[in-house]
Amino acid sequence: MIATPPTIAVPLRTDEHGVIRVSGTRVTLESVISVYKQDRSAEVIHEAFDVIPLADAYAVIAYYLSHTEEVDAYMKHAEEEGERIRAEWEKKYPPKVTYAELKARYDAMKRDEGNP
Repeated sequence: MIATPPTIAVPLRTDEHGVIRVSGTRVTLESVISVYKQDRSAEVIHEAFDVIPLADAYAVIAYYLSHTEEVDAYMKHAEEEGERIRAEWEKKYPPKVTYAELKARYDAMKRDEGNP
């Protein structure tokens, strides 16, 4: 008779700020899943984040595939929260140069490169 295989624990933990990280590392769940969503394998994730054992990279992907809606909702919330914090920060400490100004400078530089 085959012995029942042991249950594999998902190598994720939530830190004191509510950020989900791969256990034993500072690598966030969002980082791993963002790489995975670029059609990258567990091996590529392991190479990109060498502190994550290959087995853990597979386990995190398996968790994502089993809980896609929940993880996607968590990632969307984290992105929205990041945008809220960025907007709050920029309101408190306005940037010296706006995005529109940077884009205009970039466009002018590209035009000038085309003219000898």
